[in-house]
Amino acid sequence: MERFARNPRDLANAILGAPGWARLGITEPDGRMRERAAHELALSIVEHLNPSPEDAGAQLPLGL
Repeated sequence: MERFARNPRDLANAILGAPGWARLGITEPDGRMRERAAHELALSIVEHLNPSPEDAGAQLPLGL
Protein backbone atom coordinates (compact mmCIF):
# COMPACT_ATOMS: atom_id res chain seq x y z
CA MET A 1 0.00 0.00 0.00
CA GLU A 2 2.87 2.33 0.74
CA ARG A 3 3.98 2.39 -2.88
CA PHE A 4 0.76 4.20 -3.80
CA ALA A 5 0.66 6.75 -1.01
CA ARG A 6 3.08 7.40 1.80
CA ASN A 7 0.39 9.14 3.78
CA PRO A 8 -3.04 7.53 4.32
CA ARG A 9 -4.54 11.02 4.04
CA ASP A 10 -3.39 11.16 0.38
CA LEU A 11 -5.20 7.91 -0.34
CA ALA A 12 -8.31 9.12 1.48
CA ASN A 13 -8.30 12.34 -0.55
CA ALA A 14 -7.94 10.33 -3.75
CA ILE A 15 -10.95 8.18 -2.82
CA LEU A 16 -13.03 11.21 -1.89
CA GLY A 17 -12.04 12.91 -5.14
CA ALA A 18 -13.37 10.02 -7.22
CA PRO A 19 -16.71 10.39 -9.00
CA GLY A 20 -19.65 9.95 -6.66
CA TRP A 21 -21.26 7.27 -8.83
CA ALA A 22 -18.12 5.14 -8.50
CA ARG A 23 -17.98 5.51 -4.73
CA LEU A 24 -21.63 4.62 -4.46
CA GLY A 25 -21.49 2.00 -7.19
CA ILE A 26 -19.15 -0.31 -5.28
CA THR A 27 -22.02 -0.97 -2.87
CA GLU A 28 -24.51 -2.00 -5.58
CA PRO A 29 -25.96 -5.53 -5.49
CA ASP A 30 -25.37 -5.86 -9.26
CA GLY A 31 -21.94 -7.44 -9.70
CA ARG A 32 -21.41 -5.89 -13.13
CA MET A 33 -22.06 -2.41 -11.78
CA ARG A 34 -19.73 -3.04 -8.81
CA GLU A 35 -16.99 -4.09 -11.21
CA ARG A 36 -17.38 -0.98 -13.38
CA ALA A 37 -17.47 1.25 -10.31
CA ALA A 38 -14.40 -0.39 -8.79
CA HIS A 39 -12.49 0.06 -12.05
CA GLU A 40 -13.44 3.75 -12.22
CA LEU A 41 -12.52 4.23 -8.56
CA ALA A 42 -9.12 2.61 -9.12
CA LEU A 43 -8.46 4.79 -12.18
CA SER A 44 -9.39 7.90 -10.27
CA ILE A 45 -7.09 7.00 -7.37
CA VAL A 46 -4.14 6.26 -9.67
CA GLU A 47 -4.65 9.55 -11.55
CA HIS A 48 -4.89 11.49 -8.30
CA LEU A 49 -1.74 9.96 -6.80
CA ASN A 50 0.27 9.99 -10.06
CA PRO A 51 -0.82 13.02 -12.09
CA SER A 52 0.41 13.12 -15.66
CA PRO A 53 2.70 16.01 -16.67
CA GLU A 54 -0.08 17.42 -18.87
CA ASP A 55 -2.29 17.80 -15.80
CA ALA A 56 0.40 19.66 -13.88
CA GLY A 57 -0.36 22.89 -15.71
CA ALA A 58 2.87 22.83 -17.71
CA GLN A 59 3.04 25.61 -20.22
CA LEU A 60 3.67 24.81 -23.85
CA PRO A 61 7.02 26.14 -25.13
CA LEU A 62 6.90 28.96 -27.68
CA GLY A 63 9.16 28.72 -30.70
CA LEU A 64 11.20 31.82 -31.40
